[in-house]
Amino acid sequence: MCTALTLQSKQGETIFGRNMDFSYDIEPHLYIVPSGYQWRNSFNGSRITNRYRFIGIGQQIDSLLGFFDGVNEMGFAAAALYFAGYANYGSTPGADQNNAIASFDFLHYILGNCANVEDLKRVIKQIRIVGVEDPVTKTVAPLHWIAVDRSGNCVVVEQTDRGMEIFHNPVGVLANSPDFTWHLTNLRNYMEASPYQEEEVFWGNYRLTPFGQAGGTQVLPGGYTSPERFVRTSYLKSFIPVPETANQAVVSCFHIMESVMVPKGAVITNRNEYDYTRYTAFINTATCEYFFKTYDNIQVGTAGLFENEKPDVRLVNLGAI
Repeated sequence: MCTALTLQSKQGETIFGRNMDFSYDIEPHLYIVPSGYQWRNSFNGSRITNRYRFIGIGQQIDSLLGFFDGVNEMGFAAAALYFAGYANYGSTPGADQNNAIASFDFLHYILGNCANVEDLKRVIKQIRIVGVEDPVTKTVAPLHWIAVDRSGNCVVVEQTDRGMEIFHNPVGVLANSPDFTWHLTNLRNYMEASPYQEEEVFWGNYRLTPFGQAGGTQVLPGGYTSPERFVRTSYLKSFIPVPETANQAVVSCFHIMESVMVPKGAVITNRNEYDYTRYTAFINTATCEYFFKTYDNIQVGTAGLFENEKPDVRLVNLGAI
């Protein structure tokens, strides 16, 4: 479970972020990864060198460092979300092993090597995503990805039984399964949702009036499933006032995400574990700044890519969030 969102201010700044909903115990930290940083491909052990510096939220277990979301110095930002039942990484490649990237490494790869969405489109033609067991869930994590650049161009990357696909994202929202095109089609079921309402209607000669405000929102779903979260987030993004500034956009994003935040206890998995919102984080792609809060601390913290300019920094852990 997770929900992601992009939003632009009237000044053209693009804000991007997500709710991280998860049932496994994780200890996410903020990391700064410098340009030129070398890391090991989890699939075949080959060395990969990052072209761009980036800041991201992730977790390091043993020698593996995986990322959940992040933004690089070019203002290219992305996040990984669960895609259970639909992600299909196929069989292990033979001759193409050198071009294979583990699913949980893909986010690190694109943050380190893509300047914008056009770069991403080029890069995914050159690689193949493969399934490798991740150290947190001890399974092959089924993932899909949402990415955005400073211009606001937003896409979704999915690898299913249809192969690798990249979709333009006109609503700037992503949740989990089913696939992205299904979610867009499903929005048609909620076309009647509106911030306005009928003041009165007549059934025959009988006059009906609303109980109060918000009658136009009755059609919106209220649960925590992926389709319901996708619909509510898309609706709110569409009807909130366009923020004047980047700071106002960040505030608006947090308010939108409150509508799909999962409290502990609302959802329990078949492992008898709570699935809930571990953190909410948003990124100003113009300044490469993070704004985040956790389940246990609702005060918004901040961190920026350019806070530490030491040239010899290889990996900077900015602390748990």
